[in-house]
Amino acid sequence: MAKIKITQIKSIIDRSERQKRTMQALGLRKMNQSVEVEATAAIIGMVRKVNHLIAIESI
Repeated sequence: MAKIKITQIKSIIDRSERQKRTMQALGLRKMNQSVEVEATAAIIGMVRKVNHLIAIESI
């Protein structure tokens, strides 16, 4: 599987509870925090739901 690097670039304040929980499930808690995860179908689906809050790079 390919890996991707996800970085939170916008705040989750005033976002829906669903978006907040998706960010938490991705492992993002703070602004400018980055995580490296496997690009599985579940992760790609979560990324699409919050793509306006994050930046994505392939590794």
